Amino acid sequence: MSGKMRKELSEMSLEELWELFPIFLVAPNDRWNLYYDEIEIFLKRTLSECPIERISHIGSTAISGIWAKNIIDVLIELSNNSDINNTAKAVEENGFIRMSEDVNRISFHRGYTKDGFADKVFHVHLRYSGDNDELYFRDYLNEHTEIAKEYEALKLQLWKQFEHNRDAYTDAKTDFIRKWTSKAKIMYTGRY
Repeated sequence: MSGKMRKELSEMSLEELWELFPIFLVAPNDRWNLYYDEIEIFLKRTLSECPIERISHIGSTAISGIWAKNIIDVLIELSNNSDINNTAKAVEENGFIRMSEDVNRISFHRGYTKDGFADKVFHVHLRYSGDNDELYFRDYLNEHTEIAKEYEALKLQLWKQFEHNRDAYTDAKTDFIRKWTSKAKIMYTGRY
């Protein structure tokens, strides 16, 4: 063992974090739905005093049969007249670390360690009710397997190219996601 102490995650640069937590896709895993069910139960219990409208499984692990990062994405939608910061504090008090913040959107993670990913990794996206395009994209790809396979092929192509640049990886998928989300919102008008 080296005598050098590992940096805390909060002390690392973005480049160091991307090196420690690369883009890494894995084959579809039946456990993803179980992990989601576990975290949903946990969140409902620990955030029971918060004005939650809906908790949903989003992201590629919610799309049947495609390769994905081994990270469970969860969308929490809040009542529109509530204070998002109050719920954010409750999320943080229950073991999640704030990742990013934007107007009316706060993201958290759980399962990132100084030694890399833990066995179970979660991203929680906190937003107001109706800010849920991911639900339409998820549903569309689950109902159109040929489009899901196109998305999988795109992700596999981008994986090694942007293995250590999460932002570029995400940006390179944006046009595809927007195209099919737009179609889904027309097809599923009023679903959410």
